[in-house]
Amino acid sequence: MNYMFEAGFLGTRAPFFMDFVTLIVALLPLLMMLIITLAIKKRYKAHAFGQIALFIVSVIVLTYFETGVRVGGGFKTFMEGSSVSHDYAFLVLVVHILISTGTLFIWGYTLLRAKTHLNNNVHKKNGIRSFIGVVLTSLSGIWVYLLLFVY
Repeated sequence: MNYMFEAGFLGTRAPFFMDFVTLIVALLPLLMMLIITLAIKKRYKAHAFGQIALFIVSVIVLTYFETGVRVGGGFKTFMEGSSVSHDYAFLVLVVHILISTGTLFIWGYTLLRAKTHLNNNVHKKNGIRSFIGVVLTSLSGIWVYLLLFVY
């Protein structure tokens, strides 16, 4: 577990696990868009498999991230090297947590109800909400990373 806290690979103050998670979070909207194109091309089974796999990987990455944050000392510890105001960084973090938590629930609900919602366009609307949430989660997560480890 010590490897998690070794120097990261993005050239910032962040430990390895933060760089790894940030890279995954940055790529998440692109991966999701690729999987959405499967549905557009009417490859519904591949789309379903891809969404479920991406959701599961995201939950695993989230668990890895939460483990690293808890073991690493939490927000206060990671904030120590930043020149950004604690209150501002904390506000951005809270916004990120609200967006990402809401997105996780919407995305999970969309997956669980996919079969029953396919015929009435609800699935498509929830899928769009999920995608927007993933994009906002990605952007706000990168923002938090920049505030904690770059500025």
